[in-house]
Amino acid sequence: MNSFNAFLSARTRALILAGALALGAPVSAQQSAETERALDSLTAVVSALQAQVEGLSVAVNGAAAQPAAQARAGGTYMNVGFVGLTDFGWSTEPDVESLQVGDHDPRVRGWTLPNGELTLDGAVDPYFQAATSIVYKLDGDGETGVELEEMYFLTTSLPGNLQLKGGQFFAEFGRQNTLHPHSWGFADQPLVLNRMFGAEGLRSQGFRLSWLLPTSFYTEASLGVFNSGGETASSFRSEESPEIHGGEAVERGVHDARDLLYVPRLSTSIELNDTQTLLFGASAALGPNNSGTGSDTRIFGGDLYWKWKSARAMQGFPFVSFQTEGIWRRYEAGRRSAAESPFLPILPAETLSDAGMYAQLLWGIKPLLVAGLRAEVVDGQGGAFESALRADRQRVSPNLTWYPSEFSKIRVQYNYDLRPDIGVDHSFWMQIEFLLGAHAAHKF
Repeated sequence: MNSFNAFLSARTRALILAGALALGAPVSAQQSAETERALDSLTAVVSALQAQVEGLSVAVNGAAAQPAAQARAGGTYMNVGFVGLTDFGWSTEPDVESLQVGDHDPRVRGWTLPNGELTLDGAVDPYFQAATSIVYKLDGDGETGVELEEMYFLTTSLPGNLQLKGGQFFAEFGRQNTLHPHSWGFADQPLVLNRMFGAEGLRSQGFRLSWLLPTSFYTEASLGVFNSGGETASSFRSEESPEIHGGEAVERGVHDARDLLYVPRLSTSIELNDTQTLLFGASAALGPNNSGTGSDTRIFGGDLYWKWKSARAMQGFPFVSFQTEGIWRRYEAGRRSAAESPFLPILPAETLSDAGMYAQLLWGIKPLLVAGLRAEVVDGQGGAFESALRADRQRVSPNLTWYPSEFSKIRVQYNYDLRPDIGVDHSFWMQIEFLLGAHAAHKF
């Protein structure tokens, strides 16, 4: 600041005197000497300021060469979005939750707010991206629930077509499990995913390493390693497991790698022609359960997706897509104390087998109007404990979805439910969704 003030003072005096000389005004020897001193002072100040600027430039350039500064060199951003989902409808089954067992399904006759999702995502630096999803919801009694659904990082610069993902996130099993409710083609989650992975799908804390194979067509192999406990790992060391095997849960800690949950997946995509694409994949989920000290669960699945889009498509319409998944579970139940059966205090060691599938067809009739049809079946084999979660079920669901814009949708859906031991139920649901801000692109 002192240098700057000196610069202004010297500059002012020099200009006044120089102007006087230029106009031919009489200037004394003292004034002439003062002018020379002012000019000398001005030159010195300018030289000092130039040296400071050059020093600042070197410091900035030197800092930019450091990795910590390079982390921000490419610029950063963060997308913020909010998706609100509201359901309204009626069912012939008064206990709607016995029919609609998904956590983001319609839950009562009348209004349900199953999903208010706040999303944050963006670039951390040239090496990482990150995303967070925080979900707000109202249960059947109108009580508010909040959960950290996902929070993870993704690497962006690993060599060899490798990518690491870590944090809390949905396991990449099949096609549907990783989708958030706003990306579903129907108002509720497929029954087979509820059966195998529980009301909220399969997600946990861990990491996933994927490899994009060097093939002429898209092929990706991945392996996820997760904690095997928690309510979102219901087929494994979860608090929900006793509802599957009917016994007292055995306390099982993590002693070695065998106590973790492993989710391998292989998927590929083939362009059949200019208008058709075929994707298919195979997945597994392998880990311990809490029915015994050495019991485990193995789940295997296969999925297929086909899409046709007209060569003259406008806004992505018209199109036809077909998606199906089949999943089988082998649940090894140990010899265990019955949780709620006084007549059968000890349940025998046994293997419980469950299987199911769904197939859905979507027809994009014209821009922003989509018709859908889904058929589902699940069944469970054997078991000394009869669990409602393993009962046979079938469902058929036609629906119609209108998108007023890319930021909203209105959907109507009818469900025909058949439970052999109970009977037939009919449900009608309307779903309204809105989007504020940005949101990640939907899965193809």
